[in-house]
Amino acid sequence: SRISLLSKTESRYEGTLYSIDTVQSTMALQNVRHFGTEGRRGDEEIPPSMHIFEFIVFRAADIKHLEVLENVPPPVPPMHDPAIVSMPQQGYRPGINP
Repeated sequence: SRISLLSKTESRYEGTLYSIDTVQSTMALQNVRHFGTEGRRGDEEIPPSMHIFEFIVFRAADIKHLEVLENVPPPVPPMHDPAIVSMPQQGYRPGINP
Protein backbone atom coordinates (compact mmCIF):
# COMPACT_ATOMS: atom_id res chain seq x y z
CA SER A 1 0.00 0.00 0.00
CA ARG A 2 1.15 3.54 -0.72
CA ILE A 3 1.36 5.48 2.56
CA SER A 4 1.67 9.15 3.46
CA LEU A 5 2.75 9.90 7.00
CA LEU A 6 3.39 13.00 9.03
CA SER A 7 6.01 12.77 11.76
CA LYS A 8 5.91 14.66 15.05
CA THR A 9 8.47 17.06 13.53
CA GLU A 10 5.76 17.95 10.95
CA SER A 11 7.75 16.36 8.09
CA ARG A 12 5.75 14.47 5.47
CA TYR A 13 6.93 11.22 3.91
CA GLU A 14 5.41 9.02 1.19
CA GLY A 15 6.42 5.46 0.45
CA THR A 16 5.27 1.90 -0.01
CA LEU A 17 4.47 -0.05 3.13
CA TYR A 18 7.15 -2.69 3.62
CA SER A 19 6.61 -3.98 7.15
CA ILE A 20 5.03 -3.35 10.53
CA ASP A 21 6.81 -4.64 13.61
CA THR A 22 4.36 -4.81 16.51
CA VAL A 23 7.08 -5.91 18.96
CA GLN A 24 9.41 -2.96 18.20
CA SER A 25 6.48 -0.61 17.42
CA THR A 26 7.97 0.39 14.08
CA MET A 27 6.82 0.71 10.49
CA ALA A 28 9.10 0.46 7.46
CA LEU A 29 8.44 2.18 4.15
CA GLN A 30 10.38 1.62 0.95
CA ASN A 31 11.04 3.98 -1.98
CA VAL A 32 10.39 6.94 0.33
CA ARG A 33 10.15 10.61 -0.64
CA HIS A 34 10.61 13.30 2.00
CA PHE A 35 8.50 16.41 1.38
CA GLY A 36 9.78 18.46 4.32
CA THR A 37 7.49 20.44 6.58
CA GLU A 38 5.61 22.25 3.78
CA GLY A 39 4.91 25.37 5.86
CA ARG A 40 3.76 23.56 9.03
CA ARG A 41 6.61 24.84 11.27
CA GLY A 42 6.70 28.56 10.53
CA ASP A 43 10.25 29.82 11.15
CA GLU A 44 11.86 26.39 11.49
CA GLU A 45 10.99 24.81 8.15
CA ILE A 46 12.66 21.58 7.03
CA PRO A 47 13.19 21.54 3.26
CA PRO A 48 12.16 18.59 1.08
CA SER A 49 14.74 16.12 -0.19
CA MET A 50 15.20 15.29 -3.87
CA HIS A 51 16.62 11.89 -2.85
CA ILE A 52 14.46 8.75 -2.92
CA PHE A 53 15.32 6.70 0.16
CA GLU A 54 15.36 2.94 -0.38
CA PHE A 55 14.01 2.23 3.14
CA ILE A 56 13.11 4.25 6.23
CA VAL A 57 12.00 2.68 9.51
CA PHE A 58 9.75 4.91 11.61
CA ARG A 59 9.02 4.67 15.34
CA ALA A 60 5.23 4.40 15.71
CA ALA A 61 5.26 6.79 18.70
CA ASP A 62 6.73 9.52 16.45
CA ILE A 63 4.08 9.24 13.72
CA LYS A 64 1.54 12.04 14.07
CA HIS A 65 -0.75 11.12 11.15
CA LEU A 66 -0.92 8.27 8.65
CA GLU A 67 -2.98 8.00 5.47
CA VAL A 68 -3.32 5.17 2.96
CA LEU A 69 -3.06 6.81 -0.46
CA GLU A 70 -3.40 3.69 -2.58
CA ASN A 71 -4.29 0.14 -1.59
CA VAL A 72 -2.29 -2.48 -3.42
CA PRO A 73 -3.94 -5.90 -3.71
CA PRO A 74 -2.23 -8.71 -1.79
CA PRO A 75 0.28 -10.79 -3.73
CA VAL A 76 -1.03 -13.74 -5.71
CA PRO A 77 -0.39 -16.97 -3.80
CA PRO A 78 2.38 -19.13 -5.27
CA MET A 79 1.51 -21.88 -7.66
CA HIS A 80 0.58 -25.18 -6.05
CA ASP A 81 3.54 -27.18 -7.33
CA PRO A 82 5.25 -29.62 -4.94
CA ALA A 83 8.52 -28.97 -6.78
CA ILE A 84 8.62 -25.35 -5.49
CA VAL A 85 10.39 -25.09 -2.14
CA SER A 86 10.21 -21.30 -1.90
CA MET A 87 9.52 -18.29 -4.11
CA PRO A 88 10.39 -14.71 -3.17
CA GLN A 89 7.52 -12.25 -3.39
CA GLN A 90 7.83 -9.21 -5.66
CA GLY A 91 9.99 -6.61 -3.96
CA TYR A 92 11.70 -9.23 -1.78
CA ARG A 93 15.24 -8.25 -0.83
CA PRO A 94 17.50 -10.87 0.72
CA GLY A 95 18.81 -9.77 4.11
CA ILE A 96 15.91 -7.37 4.76
CA ASN A 97 13.12 -9.29 6.46
CA PRO A 98 9.68 -7.74 6.62
